[in-house]
Amino acid sequence: MELSTLTALSPIDGRYRRQVQGLADYFSEYALMKYRVRVEIAYLLFLAQKRFFRLPAATARHLQALEADFGPDEAARIKAIEATTNHDVKAVEYFLKEELEKAGGAAAKEWVHFGLTSQDVNNTAVPLSWKEALEFEYLPALLNLNQELRLLASTWKGIPMLARTHGQPASPTRLGKELMVFVERLYNAIDLLLQVPFTGKFGGATGNFNAHVVAFPKKNWPALADEFLESSLGLQRQQFTTQIEHYDNLAAQFDAMRRINTILLDLCRDLWSYISHDYFKQKTKKGEVGSSAMPHKVNPIDFENAEGNLGIANALFEHLAAKLPVSRLQRDLTDSTVLRNLGVPFAHTILAFRSIEKGLGKLVLNNDKIRRDLDDNWAVVAEAVQTILRRENYPNPYEALKELTRGKGGINRETMHRFIDGLSVPATLKKELKKISPENYTGVNPEW
Repeated sequence: MELSTLTALSPIDGRYRRQVQGLADYFSEYALMKYRVRVEIAYLLFLAQKRFFRLPAATARHLQALEADFGPDEAARIKAIEATTNHDVKAVEYFLKEELEKAGGAAAKEWVHFGLTSQDVNNTAVPLSWKEALEFEYLPALLNLNQELRLLASTWKGIPMLARTHGQPASPTRLGKELMVFVERLYNAIDLLLQVPFTGKFGGATGNFNAHVVAFPKKNWPALADEFLESSLGLQRQQFTTQIEHYDNLAAQFDAMRRINTILLDLCRDLWSYISHDYFKQKTKKGEVGSSAMPHKVNPIDFENAEGNLGIANALFEHLAAKLPVSRLQRDLTDSTVLRNLGVPFAHTILAFRSIEKGLGKLVLNNDKIRRDLDDNWAVVAEAVQTILRRENYPNPYEALKELTRGKGGINRETMHRFIDGLSVPATLKKELKKISPENYTGVNPEW
């Protein structure tokens, strides 16, 4: 059976392929080859710049064009070489040597991959692809989503709403402020993510520049490697490593992204609950079906899909963060197969972002229902009344309001005002208390 979106084992490459196909530029086998080629070419040009050997200008231009124009045909050539070498990084090396011969740079062939082990290439190519995926795909999508939330928060800033603690009616709030809770949480979590540096490993077979030093003992190889990673790739070099990078910073990024996903999962569940309370209607689309049996249904499916994708992403991020920093002695191979799965939780996360955006776009405020719920729950102003009575040193105000309201139904405006009228307090205080209603007892928040 031929591979297609209908026969793919993973929904990422099947059902959802159209939504995430751009991520193939960072996480596919083709992308890994592209980034390996990019690292090898950058290193070769760096060595030439440092005058280890002479590289003809025309050859350098050919390599730069090869990097810029690298595509599926070049990747297929590398894959064909790998069929013989049975080693993916060595196949990249041989591919570049062939290109040097074609471009008049045969004399420079043995400077390709000079002194390196495969992980010097992998542990710079993968962090570089990860860095660019975050910068070009993840952060723009997340910041756009958060901006959408902020705009909705501003639109609904003045909407009073019954709050619920433990699922029970509680001191009223404002709808816009409740969304700002998530906006602030996301901004804080994004800030933590941005504090984690993008790092790579570049130091030879066991991290000590053994081959480099034996060939050029007078060169300061740690300083050269630092300069190469920072100036050519935009990465910070880990100073003390085994054959592989220790992945601690990568794990920290996974953990930060998992926390962001958890915040969004919390948002999805709250919005789902508001929809279930009929605080929001949802826009419908002609021809869509909400249930195969119940024609009236308009399900909050976008938030449910997002919740499911966030859960899958978090399970994988948790495994990646726990597994990658652990390796036997100077290196075992378990990181290799695990690293090839970085795109899976990333893709599920992007799918969730898009589902949330879609769901937000369908929300239609049901202000009548929100106000009706407030008016049906006058018991929530008991907190306000007893607090003012405390201010006035009225005896046992909490107990008096508890006796009136706790576990009692039918508390409405008339009930509360009748209680206030029966208090032994000045008329001016009764007037103050009667001004309080569930709609105006919403407190204060900072401006946004």
